[in-house]
Amino acid sequence: MSIAHYFTFLRLFIGPFFLFLYTYYESLNISFTSASYLLLGLLMIAELSDAIDGYLARKLNQVTDFGKLFDPVADSIYRISIFTVLILPPVQLPVSFVFIFLYRDFIINMLRTACALKGVALSARLSGKLKAVFQGFSIFLITLLLVPYSTGKISQEALQNFAYWLVAVVAFYTLFSGVDYLFTHWRYFQSSFTSKKQ
Repeated sequence: MSIAHYFTFLRLFIGPFFLFLYTYYESLNISFTSASYLLLGLLMIAELSDAIDGYLARKLNQVTDFGKLFDPVADSIYRISIFTVLILPPVQLPVSFVFIFLYRDFIINMLRTACALKGVALSARLSGKLKAVFQGFSIFLITLLLVPYSTGKISQEALQNFAYWLVAVVAFYTLFSGVDYLFTHWRYFQSSFTSKKQ
């Protein structure tokens, strides 16, 4: 385990904290406005940890096959967890969007496993990095809008409409990213189902 890996692990714990603050802020005796600022803080910590672990891995010459595999998996778990939380009121994203994110990442993780069985570590492609940026940015914008929503400056309908169309675009690009990975590395995925002749 390198120090970069600890920053990667940190993102795995953001989702549960986000869920707790989003749904049980009243139990903490804080307002929804205060909870919204705390949620933004959690997102900033998560995104900073994503940047820091990659920087440290390169700076300390600690780039490993484990890190190449685990970092995108941690990103996937963290971001899908947040999108799943946003199914709940007041944002209420459609469940179908979460299924798109979930199935795309599940298939790509299968592809990573197939590549690993062939001795190849599947690093992130540009489309995958952009997908992560778009997902992270959309999560941040939606959470940011919770602040004016909590003070009555925007309606729940406006919040939901903005979140719907923003995440719809991100979901479309997520599908494109998945196709890009499969098209590029299909030979590894296909060969994993082909047994060698004895």
